[in-house]
Amino acid sequence: MARTIALLTNPTSGKGRGRRTAAIALPRLTEAGFDVQQLAGRDADEALDLARKAVADGVENLVVVGGDGMVHVAVQALACTGTNLGVIPAGTGNDVARYLGIPRADTQLAADVVVGSRVRTIDLARTSGTYFVTVLASGFDSKVNERANAMSWPRGQSRYSLATLAELRVFEPLPYVIELDGVERRLDAMLVAVGNGESFGGGLRITHGASLDDGLLDVVIIGPMSKARLVRVYPMLFSGKHVGIPEYEHHRVRSVTVAAPGISAYADGERIGALPLTVDVVPRALRVLVP
Repeated sequence: MARTIALLTNPTSGKGRGRRTAAIALPRLTEAGFDVQQLAGRDADEALDLARKAVADGVENLVVVGGDGMVHVAVQALACTGTNLGVIPAGTGNDVARYLGIPRADTQLAADVVVGSRVRTIDLARTSGTYFVTVLASGFDSKVNERANAMSWPRGQSRYSLATLAELRVFEPLPYVIELDGVERRLDAMLVAVGNGESFGGGLRITHGASLDDGLLDVVIIGPMSKARLVRVYPMLFSGKHVGIPEYEHHRVRSVTVAAPGISAYADGERIGALPLTVDVVPRALRVLVP
């Protein structure tokens, strides 16, 4: 009997990039002997319905064609099940693919990872019933995300760069109340990030050093600094060099509650909701296909 794959695509994403990428991956998967069910969700809600039905029907692998947003949708159906997640990158950031070592610039090689069917089990984070793989951002980074989402031009990473510059002009440190494994702290900070993985936003390694399978969350606090210093520090996030600045704090916990007035949190690039939020780690919750 042929092994089954549900290939889940948002055909309208990236001006059709998702559809074009799926068309490249499909022949490689069928040639390898898989029975491929092609699923196309017009929006996140429909994609989630399709993913849930595929899991309920007992599909062996749910392979998403897209970026971290499509992974986020699929994970809501896959968490704590026996169905494997495969990723064919077709997004802007592709941080999940980066974590897992999946080729991000060659669709055929990414499809070969699915064909190889090597499984790794990783942790997930969960807040208010929603699972995420990457990082929950709250503070300067989430403000940038909200500003970028409100912009219609430009597209891709350039939009986030412009949104970052615009937010720098007006952002001030925020008063946070944080509870780390039950221990409360009150402090001012530029941002608080909660990582299951170590990066978001296309390689911003805010929770540098986070492990996907250690049963812990990585909480990073960036303390108050001037706008000029923030301009100098922000590029360090791409290399992880920010871990050496005096305003940096890093904690590993199983549960964290983050509160700050007027701030919404984002995870996997998706808006999760307004603070306060409690995030818990869910160990070994997701089976993923890796090289």
